[in-house]
Amino acid sequence: MRTLIISDIHANLNALEAVLDAAEPFDRVWCLGDVVGYGPDPNECIERLRDLPELECVKGNHDAAIIGEIDMAAFNYEAQASLDWLARVIKPRNYAWLDSLGERIVLGETTLVHGSPRNPVWEYIMDIETAQINMNGFETDVCLIGHTHIPCIFQLEDVRTQDVGWYLLLPGNIFYIDRKAIINPGSVGQPRDHDPRAAFMIYDDELGQWSFHRATYDIESVQKRIRAAGLPHHHASRLAQGW
Repeated sequence: MRTLIISDIHANLNALEAVLDAAEPFDRVWCLGDVVGYGPDPNECIERLRDLPELECVKGNHDAAIIGEIDMAAFNYEAQASLDWLARVIKPRNYAWLDSLGERIVLGETTLVHGSPRNPVWEYIMDIETAQINMNGFETDVCLIGHTHIPCIFQLEDVRTQDVGWYLLLPGNIFYIDRKAIINPGSVGQPRDHDPRAAFMIYDDELGQWSFHRATYDIESVQKRIRAAGLPHHHASRLAQGW
């Protein structure tokens, strides 16, 4: 079975559609949260995502904020502006769907969260020390995370010393997991690793193989819709920079 793994769509329908096209064929989808926020297509992205086969999706911090679980004051000014706009345009049925999402899903030997195992919605894992602490936060072989928008792997190198290694993912990377690991597939809708292409992963459970991929998409049309919606211009300009 081929599993498409995505995260941080951030209301960018063009990027999502490009990923879905590039990832074919796939049998199921695991989404690691932040379906909304920043981008101009929140309703369209939710509705497209809900139609995907065997979808499993956890809640991200932007998803949690729009349903009132996180105070919007915890976000920076531009993120607050995006959330304020989102509150005005989101459809009730899509609000209800976001509200139905859980913070953690365990599927066999894989755990799905948005932020980290110990703080599923909010904590960033951006360094080896934080990853090392979080290795004790899940019981499965693999924990999939999003939130940082940086595609990478933190892998337990030595059980005795609890040493953790860090590896940045590059397009075309194929790897096999034989030690406890935390994996981030990067962001579909707002990459922050200086590569503007949409990021995603494929897991083939028959081969035990994980692979990392990028998909190009029409960035300019998304930028135009961001500006037309009155959203912060920075949310548009950073798409072309991948940062």
